[in-house]
Amino acid sequence: MATTGGVTVRAPAKINLALAVGPLRADGYHELATVFHAVAVFDDLIAHEGEPGEGISIVIDGPRTEQVPTDGSNLAVRAARLLAERVGLDPSDAPVRLRLRKGIPVAGGMAGGSADAAAALVACDALWHTGLDREQLHELAAELGSDVPFSLLGGTAIGNGRGERLTPALARGEYHWVVALADHGLSTPAVYAEIDRLRAIGQVAEPDPEPQISDALMQALRAGDAQALGASLTNDLQPAACSLDPTLERTLEVGRKVGALGGMVSGSGPTTVFLARDSTHALDLAVALTASGVAADVRRAYGPVAGARLVESVRG
Repeated sequence: MATTGGVTVRAPAKINLALAVGPLRADGYHELATVFHAVAVFDDLIAHEGEPGEGISIVIDGPRTEQVPTDGSNLAVRAARLLAERVGLDPSDAPVRLRLRKGIPVAGGMAGGSADAAAALVACDALWHTGLDREQLHELAAELGSDVPFSLLGGTAIGNGRGERLTPALARGEYHWVVALADHGLSTPAVYAEIDRLRAIGQVAEPDPEPQISDALMQALRAGDAQALGASLTNDLQPAACSLDPTLERTLEVGRKVGALGGMVSGSGPTTVFLARDSTHALDLAVALTASGVAADVRRAYGPVAGARLVESVRG
């Protein structure tokens, strides 16, 4: 079979406008309440038909991609295999070559791996003509990881449980963000372990058994009020991320000093995000953060944007 037919899927990064982390559960996860927000920082996944017997393979382009596995543990490869298994396909009979172009920072707390898994589900569904609906893809996404369902959905949504139970949020307007990238990553499991440690020794407050999102943040989203949203941004993992990487405190301080409406560590870090009034203010913030030297790279992005979606299809 020649490598002719192919599809390209684009999937966005996410930030957590609020992340409330409950106590450790018996299954090893934490109960979460969060507000996901998809922003215009993207990974592109190109899926082509492979040669007979080739199975599923992946190559990756982009900065720091040496940290991303290219074997069966890669989340996009796992997603493709799970989809094949669910629809009764043998990957040897339906081989696929994946090429991933990374734009989302690796180990940056912006769910890049989850975006890639969501992209693989959408791409292989289209390539193999499996005909699964979004609800069925969502079920597969939830098996792959807590953030994968939102990477499919996009927009702005409330997440509960491990984050996989989603409800679209009542939200208005477009928001402008400045994303400050570090030159290294942080392990998500390590950050969760650190918040547990800090709670155990009393350095941060004990968690609410049933974590909640603040009314102030939800009201700000309903009103499309960037000023109020900036004042309501929260992340329970921020103390843990800053404990493991104290340089994040300086990045946050610079963002506050140069007039961000709000700033926080994104998810488990080490990426930090800052909310601007508009696109002009975002440019000013980006220039100031770049000049300060506190970040390895600074990008501007807007949100919300759509979840993983097909952007190109080439018929074989």
